[in-house]
Amino acid sequence: MAVVAKRPQDRAAAAVRYTVLVLAALLFLLPFALLARNALTLDQDLNNPEWHWFPPTWAWSNLTDLFTNPELPMARSLVNSLLIAVTQTAGVLVLSGMAGYGLARIPYRWSNAVFYTITATLLIPAAVTFVPSFVLVSTLGWISTLRGLIIPGLFQALATFLFRQFFLSFPKEVEEAAFLDGLSYWGTFWRVVVPNSLGFTAAIGTITFIQSWNAFLWPLVIGRSQEAWTVQVALSTFLTAQSVDFGQLFMGALVAIAPLLLMFVFLQRWIVEGVERSGIGGD
Repeated sequence: MAVVAKRPQDRAAAAVRYTVLVLAALLFLLPFALLARNALTLDQDLNNPEWHWFPPTWAWSNLTDLFTNPELPMARSLVNSLLIAVTQTAGVLVLSGMAGYGLARIPYRWSNAVFYTITATLLIPAAVTFVPSFVLVSTLGWISTLRGLIIPGLFQALATFLFRQFFLSFPKEVEEAAFLDGLSYWGTFWRVVVPNSLGFTAAIGTITFIQSWNAFLWPLVIGRSQEAWTVQVALSTFLTAQSVDFGQLFMGALVAIAPLLLMFVFLQRWIVEGVERSGIGGD
């Protein structure tokens, strides 16, 4: 089979396109490179007016000092953040997934009313529900507990909406074949629909995990004791009215974003697929 040579115009367009992509990638990677550089730099070098692309002295002690600081339970904060993010992600996938499938497929007289009510909650600003949620959690005695940090985030209206929209486009023929084999809605959902929706489910799970990991205001208010601190709350303790510990602050930020970077590297294809299939990206 003959190979068609590319025209000079096509080669020039490809070269321009790749050049723009490389420059954009370098631009997006620059903040992470600066974060890593600052995390391994001594405080006096950070305050030095003379700029250096690489640390004059590599301060690897910032990493050990971060985890040996007696006033900051960094390791415990990382464990708390991981536990909260994993639990909330699992809860959102299970509860919002089942709710979305039920609203999309199970005939029910009030299904549209329930769906519109759930969607309407997306229009309510978070600041409006923050105080009532805090009063409820406080009444239950969940202040400074993982229950107060995890349970309010186990269900998300946006995830329910996205799951419903996705399941509306799921092939009905596959479900009808499962019904003919004697499966109920419950069995069809877990044995047929879920295994064929792993890409979209992984995308929603990844986005939920990132949102839960980066949450700050709710963990700050609920997690008052050090035993309930998340990594974001722990990082805020480096910023005080008297001083700022730049070295440990940058090192803590680098450690905090490392799990998210690894997740994005390995699951970026699922994130893109989820955005495409949910309809967020446009028509």
